[in-house]
Amino acid sequence: MDEPNPGAERPEPETAPAPDEPPFDGPDAPAEEPAGPRPLGVAVTPTGHPEVDGRLARLGDADHLAVGGHLAVYEDVHRGLRTTLASLDQQPGPRPGAQNDNRS
Repeated sequence: MDEPNPGAERPEPETAPAPDEPPFDGPDAPAEEPAGPRPLGVAVTPTGHPEVDGRLARLGDADHLAVGGHLAVYEDVHRGLRTTLASLDQQPGPRPGAQNDNRS
C-alpha cells in the first residue's frame, strides 16, 4: 500500500465556487437578500393602432412590480386587448363580403 507523502501536493478541486457565490450552502451560510424588480427590457413594436399601443405600453408597468403583481397587469392588458378586438366586430359600415352577395 502506498502511504501518503507529506510533501506531495494536493490536487486542486475540479470546480471552485465563483467569487460572488457563498463558499458553502449549509445552515450557517449567509442569507441572500431577495433581488428587487428588474425590467426585462423587452421592446414593444408599435402597431399603429393607438388603443392597442396604449395597452401594450401598460405591460411596462410590470417591470416595476414584484412578481406577485405581474398577473394583475397581464390580466388587465389581456382584457383590454380582447375588448379592442371585439370592438372591431362592432364597427359600423359595410361587411367585407356584402358587396358580392347577390343572393335573391
